[in-house]
Amino acid sequence: MMKKIFFQLIIISSVISAQAAVSDISSMPGSFSRMGFGARGIGMGNAMSAVIDGSLVSYYNPALAPFQKGNSFQTSYSILSLDRSLNFLNYTRRFELGKKTDPDGTVKPRSVAGISAGIINAGVSKIDARDNQGNKSGEISTSENQFFVAVANRFSEKLSIGIAFKFFYYKLYESITSTGLGFDLGALYLLDENMTLSLMISDINSKYEWDTGKLFGASGNISKDQFPLIKKIGLSYKFNNPGIIAAIEFENSNGGTNFLRAGGEYNVHENFFLRAGIDKVNLSNSDFPARPSMGFSYFYPINSISIGINYAFVLEPYSPGDQHIIGVNITF
Repeated sequence: MMKKIFFQLIIISSVISAQAAVSDISSMPGSFSRMGFGARGIGMGNAMSAVIDGSLVSYYNPALAPFQKGNSFQTSYSILSLDRSLNFLNYTRRFELGKKTDPDGTVKPRSVAGISAGIINAGVSKIDARDNQGNKSGEISTSENQFFVAVANRFSEKLSIGIAFKFFYYKLYESITSTGLGFDLGALYLLDENMTLSLMISDINSKYEWDTGKLFGASGNISKDQFPLIKKIGLSYKFNNPGIIAAIEFENSNGGTNFLRAGGEYNVHENFFLRAGIDKVNLSNSDFPARPSMGFSYFYPINSISIGINYAFVLEPYSPGDQHIIGVNITF
C-alpha cells in the first residue's frame, strides 16, 4: 500500500510541475512527439514542413504525401542518455488517380493523392522502484507511443491539402495508462518550381485522460492533460546547381513559445547527402538553448530498389550525452 502511495505522489508532483512550467513547451504533455522524426528530419533541424523532395513523412506536414516519388519505408533508432529510447517507423506512398490529356497532347494524372502511416515510440527504462523506506524493490519503465495515418490530395499543380489522425497510448505505471486522439491539418503551395510554402496546425484535440481509480480506488482521480496547439509556417527553396535544399520554419504554440528552425541538405554526389540544421531557436526567451544538428545519408541502388543509411547528430542541452539517430530508408 505504501508503495502505491509513493507512486501516487510522484504522479501528482509530475502533473503539478508540468502545470507550473506551462510557459516551457518541453514540460507540456506529448513532448516526445515534438522531438522530430527520423535521421533526415532531425538532421535538418526539423524544418521539414515545406520540403517536398526526397523521402517524405506526414509527421512534418500531412500534405506532403502526394509528392513522394515511389514508395518510401523508413525506420530509425535513437541513442540517448539517461536510459531513454526514441524510435521511428514510417511508410509513405502516392497514388495517381485517372489520366487527363493537356491541349499539347501531354498525358498527366487527373489527381494525385498520398498516404503516410507511422509510429513514434519513446520511453524510459531502468527506473528504480523503491518502498516507503527507500529500499529498492525492482525496476519499472514507461512507454509513450504515437500511431498516425495521413491522407492528402494534390488539388492542382500548386496546392496540396492533407489531414493526419493521431492515436496516443501512454503506459505510465501498472494499470495507469492513457489514450488519446488528435489531428493535424496541413497545406502546401508551390510558389514556383523551386519554392514551396507550408501551413500547418498540429495536435488539434490531442490530450491524455487519466483515471487512477483502478490502482488507488477511492483515492484515485480523473484528470486531463491537453497537448499544446501548434501552428507552423514554413518555406523551402531548392537550388538546381549546386543541389541544395534550404528550409526555414516558424512555430507558435499556445504554450507561450515562438520557435524558429532552419536546415539544409546538400547533394554532394548522386547518392550522398550532407545535412545541417538548428532547432528550437526561442524568439520569446533568449536563454532557452537551441539544438544544432548535422547528418548524412548514403543510398545504394539495387535494380529498382534504393537502400539508404541515415545518420544524425544533435547537441542536446541539459543532458550528459548528445543524441545519435541511425536509420534505414528503402525506396521502391
